[in-house]
Amino acid sequence: MELRPAALAALCIADPRAKCEAVHRLWVDRDRLEVGPAALARELAEPAGAPGRPALPRLVPPGAVPQRSPFTREGRAALLHAIAHIEFNAINLALDAVWRFAGLPAAYYLDWLRVADEEATHHWLVADHLATLGHAYGDFGAHDGLWSMAVKTRADFTARMALVPRTLEARGLDVTPGIQAKLKQAGDPAAVSVLDVILRDEVGHVAIGNHWYRWACEREGRDPMAGYAELAARYAAPRLKPPFNREARRRAGFTAAEMDWLDGLDSRERLEAAQPDGR
Repeated sequence: MELRPAALAALCIADPRAKCEAVHRLWVDRDRLEVGPAALARELAEPAGAPGRPALPRLVPPGAVPQRSPFTREGRAALLHAIAHIEFNAINLALDAVWRFAGLPAAYYLDWLRVADEEATHHWLVADHLATLGHAYGDFGAHDGLWSMAVKTRADFTARMALVPRTLEARGLDVTPGIQAKLKQAGDPAAVSVLDVILRDEVGHVAIGNHWYRWACEREGRDPMAGYAELAARYAAPRLKPPFNREARRRAGFTAAEMDWLDGLDSRERLEAAQPDGR
């Protein structure tokens, strides 16, 4: 079995549990998958209806996603549902990275298959904990921000590496500690432990994105920092906002120069917040 068509088949599975199980099987059987140059270079046609998704959750604009206090049972369920949705999308993003881009090194495809496997574990963990609160994935509305960036960058490998793992997923490194603090205050240590697993693994996922983004920049003769700013503007990437989890970002491979740039963003954000009317 060839790796890339197998990843595409998993991407098209709509049922979350079945998708997770298919991804886990692919990862366990990775040594049996064909990753030779001819197989990796083959152009694949995108089927209609990809990615596979369940009928629920209903997709709504970001502002319509429930924002409830984690200090109530229902609010905590809404928060965990949002995380389960992020992790489900992350499975699809990793599988899409495997099948869509042809002719790259075998290590690239195995890196993203590993990411898909870990994201499947994350979704499963969050969905199982959500069940202890009397809810299931699909019970709340959710937005499509992560996948919309995948659509924007479907024809641009370098932009995909720049703007999904090292922008959107890196944001998870920044916000997860604050979410954990609230869940701890709310008396939900099991949820905190689940997010410990997610944060640990996401550092590695962002590191993979950093590695392949810089690999792509070197191949193209592009300066990574200048190239990032240009790609972020071209594809209307979300604005990076503090607070930044600097330690996690360093472990994920952000350079000292990139951290200095983030420090500059943080300073500007603080200055704007301190001035009346943002002026």
